[in-house]
Amino acid sequence: MLDTAPRPVPKPAPEPSPGLALRCLRLLLSPWSRFALLVVVLAAAGVAVLLYEPQKFLADGWPPQFSGATAVVLFTVAYGLCAVAFVPRPLLSLAAGALFGSAFGLLAAIVGSVLAGAISFGLVRILGQGALRPLLRGRWLLAADGQLSRHGFRSMMAIRLFPGVPFALGTYCAAVSRMRWAPFLLATGIGTIPNTAAYVIAGSEASSPTSPMFLIATGFIVVTGVAAAIVAWRQRHRLGRR
Repeated sequence: MLDTAPRPVPKPAPEPSPGLALRCLRLLLSPWSRFALLVVVLAAAGVAVLLYEPQKFLADGWPPQFSGATAVVLFTVAYGLCAVAFVPRPLLSLAAGALFGSAFGLLAAIVGSVLAGAISFGLVRILGQGALRPLLRGRWLLAADGQLSRHGFRSMMAIRLFPGVPFALGTYCAAVSRMRWAPFLLATGIGTIPNTAAYVIAGSEASSPTSPMFLIATGFIVVTGVAAAIVAWRQRHRLGRR
């Protein structure tokens, strides 16, 4: 007599649990772990500025052993790194004008600004975007993110031309959005020219505070600063009424 009783189906073998090394690797590569690393990097940069005070080094003059094109290149790199480490760009631009004059000072300041933007953009894009994008909620945040993502060059140009938006804040917002590298860098290079040029010229003419160029540059800085404050106050007032 044949045995027709159903046979038990063998259970699949349990999948091996990931090892400790793999679990640690996944934890280190998680969005919030990368974001924590970003915070540590930026905090370390800020602490380094407080300890070494590179702005005093720039104000005391450039080392005499560096001159010509070498000095401009080194200053440009220093400008970018210091701007990433939260040294105010206006101070760096004033130093660029005082050390190298209007033409080479402006070149160093613009290239240094693009370098600072590229470093900050890359850090936030790689280490912070994964953790911060899920937090974009609310009508205003989503609208700003959509504007930056869809109209990268135009939006970044507006941010760079408006002196009321801090350089680092504009960079971080662009990095969290889906803005591409090329529009960001191009808009940063072009959009920072007007205000940067004013500070560079003011620095180059600081020894002659009554010269027309110094008065024009400082007047431009004052007018754009007041205009930015008025616009910011009006926007805050409108948001408060809503």
